[in-house]
Amino acid sequence: MYNEKFSNVLNGVEQKVPPIWFMRQAGRYHKHYQGYRQKYSFVDLCKQPELAAQVALGPVEEFDFDISILFSDLLFPLEALGMGLEYKPGPVLDRQLTLDNIGELKSVDEAIGFMNFQYESVKATRELLPKNKSLIGFVGAPWTLFTYAVEGSHKGGLNLAKQNLTLFKQFEEIMFSFLVKNIKLQLDGGAEQIMVMDTAAGELSESIYLSMIAPTIKKLASVYPQKLAYYSKYTHKNYFKDYLLDDNLSGVGFDHRLNLAECLAEKRNGFIQGNFDNNLLFCDRADLKKYLTAELDKVKELSLEQRKKWIFGLGHGVLPKTPEDNVKFVVDYTREYLNG
Repeated sequence: MYNEKFSNVLNGVEQKVPPIWFMRQAGRYHKHYQGYRQKYSFVDLCKQPELAAQVALGPVEEFDFDISILFSDLLFPLEALGMGLEYKPGPVLDRQLTLDNIGELKSVDEAIGFMNFQYESVKATRELLPKNKSLIGFVGAPWTLFTYAVEGSHKGGLNLAKQNLTLFKQFEEIMFSFLVKNIKLQLDGGAEQIMVMDTAAGELSESIYLSMIAPTIKKLASVYPQKLAYYSKYTHKNYFKDYLLDDNLSGVGFDHRLNLAECLAEKRNGFIQGNFDNNLLFCDRADLKKYLTAELDKVKELSLEQRKKWIFGLGHGVLPKTPEDNVKFVVDYTREYLNG
């Protein structure tokens, strides 16, 4: 019950065509998802395992992705810890985390049971997926969760979050313990890998990132060797210099700002996931083909040895209103072009 291409990547087996999966491949752009949203709330789709499994299955069936990912939301740990969470339609917390109220958060042991729906969702998704498709889970990284807890989002300059780095260290200790248990739930449910999503990481300076963020990610990976991968947004190559040689981390993902071919060519451990610009899927077919071909050509110039750890994906998630036929085109054309 796994995808051969994904297994090859994890085991370092050379292959011409990489496995393909997109972040947010099950989401608002897709008529399959839209059909479910006409009947159910977003929270229902996340928290009712049978529905979460159906939503995750949809794009795999239609677009033939090699890998499916748990359909959920990264903010549920904040709700589990006692911060009220609603979607209107975007996420709204009932308070902002401060030094004065962090002591009011629930204990990790008390809170973790709330997340059992993710275990059930992973299990239900694995049972529903074709046996030749792989399944991964995901959690939010401590810094990204912190920005939401303090700011209510991770848009803009994150002034409040950056002014409260002392508070972050307290929050990070709590969240590390929580994530260790949350990740176990998903692995126990049948996830093959877990992606740690850090979409707010690029808002930090390199020095603060390397001193305050990277050590915790590496520590988390040491708890689950070769089971955790890490994605960050708006980051540059120096942010990754330690991860690329980390024996415990199974892989890294990054957005379109990094040169994929250069990263693949460099000595590293673990897979690299990425990183075609998700905005380019809005282009007309001729331009999309041109831009995609140019990116694929850079990778085709590498040896199969250099390419063997690559998972093809977008620099970030599939955006709302992305044309579905362009999603299908990118998947099919990538396989055809690299196999030629």
